[in-house]
Amino acid sequence: MAEENSTVSLQSGLFAAADVLRSKMDANEYKKYILGIVFYKYLSDQQLYKLAEDAGKDDVTLDVAQETYEDNLEEGDLLEEVKSELGYMIGPEYTYTKILANANNGSFQLNQLKDAFTQLESQGNSFEGLFEDFDLYSRQLGQNLQKQTDTIVGVIKAIGKLELVNTPGDTLGDAYEYLISQFASESGKKAGEFYTPQEVSELLARLTLVGKDYSNGMTVYDPAMGSGSLLLNFKKYVPNSSRITYYGQEINTSTFNLARMNMILHRVDLANQKLRNGDTLDEDWPAEEITNFDSVVMNPPYSQKWKADKGFLDDPRFSKYGVLPPKSKADYAFLLHGFYHLKHSGAMAIVLPHGILFRGAAEGKIRQKLLEEGAIDAVIGLPANLFHSTSIPTTIVVLKKDKQDRSVLFIDASKEFEKVKTQNKLRQEDIDKILKTYEERPADVEKYAHLASFDEIKENDFNLNIPRYVDTFEPEPEIDLRDVAKELRDIDQQINENEKELVGMLKELTSSDDDIMAGLQSIIEDFEEEIR
Repeated sequence: MAEENSTVSLQSGLFAAADVLRSKMDANEYKKYILGIVFYKYLSDQQLYKLAEDAGKDDVTLDVAQETYEDNLEEGDLLEEVKSELGYMIGPEYTYTKILANANNGSFQLNQLKDAFTQLESQGNSFEGLFEDFDLYSRQLGQNLQKQTDTIVGVIKAIGKLELVNTPGDTLGDAYEYLISQFASESGKKAGEFYTPQEVSELLARLTLVGKDYSNGMTVYDPAMGSGSLLLNFKKYVPNSSRITYYGQEINTSTFNLARMNMILHRVDLANQKLRNGDTLDEDWPAEEITNFDSVVMNPPYSQKWKADKGFLDDPRFSKYGVLPPKSKADYAFLLHGFYHLKHSGAMAIVLPHGILFRGAAEGKIRQKLLEEGAIDAVIGLPANLFHSTSIPTTIVVLKKDKQDRSVLFIDASKEFEKVKTQNKLRQEDIDKILKTYEERPADVEKYAHLASFDEIKENDFNLNIPRYVDTFEPEPEIDLRDVAKELRDIDQQINENEKELVGMLKELTSSDDDIMAGLQSIIEDFEEEIR
């Protein structure tokens, strides 16, 4: 309970800090300021606490730790030890505690924070370029330097109140995830693509872990990692999570940097992070390192355009299928990329639009080839409106390379969810039901699941549209015609009574105009004729 309360308090504090910027710009813009400053404070505070501890002082405040740092500037061995343990060293004039003190006494200048970021970025590849899109002089922050400074000071002071290091477990990481989800929710389609809802992330990760034991370590890969939330779910469900190595690639530089920060705030060792800023489809990666992953998970952008140049037919990711996914829809390009990098004993789970289940031409040929190989293990239909970036219903495809047969399990989970404001959300019971059904692989679950043989799929011309295999039709309830007749009689009677009442009211009307009275009398006679 203490950890839960800590998370809630931290979440509310972090989101309150966003109020400083909320009126100035869209969440897609201001998220980088909030998340970047939170990240910097975490690194700074971690260093101060560690330095004070190594200097023999426990349970100190950040102000005391700052004093300890400044008093020990000549102790080279102490500082080198801290830097060796943490992998960085923030100068005493650039710690968040020093910056906050300057903000409180009115001496803060924007270049102090800018120089602080630059110093951190210079300390190796792990931090290089982290703040390159962090524009402290943006006119969105204010129309002049003073207003820009005032805005950033407001953010610094708000975040300065929060304890970010001495939190239990992954409290900070979870609060950071919450903040990312809120930004995605506020931004909608503008920024939703960089965030996969936690419920979907959990389901994807756990689907690839069914029947596996990775207590001795594993590698996971997300070629379209966004903010890294999907990868980080493995940390929750794998024993000895310190032995997980995370591989991820993201094309958007801002989102890539966000993923790097997210990993560090979830206390993932830098040595276990293999992240890259690049285009997954244009240039295969990883190419020279380990390319066979225990788990591959992905929620790529749906039906995105890609090059699809003929040269890709010689690319080992696509060559065995004889055709390329169409230029207008890269869905299968992402799927084949991930499947190529899957270990023979591993599992892959990818979210895509339903079109990949039944579209023909090149996609149909690729789908048939995968089915003939026995690569597709399950097709799971999800509810509509789960994602901030789109309201369309989606499907999860689970793939394996070591299947013993070519059957496919179909699950229709599209009707099981709860509505939260304008979004639909998978409940824990919904996730558990999907996982239980996937693990048990029953022949049939009425109106929910069906295990289709290869021959059955072949008879359907390799069309994987879920309604072909799972009948969820609900017949209309039988209608009692006697009840319908009685209801019609009651309605007629009510109309008759209303017309009588109306005629009575019309008869009370008078006018000195003979034409009006004649017209009125005609209307009354028509009603009286109908009533009879």
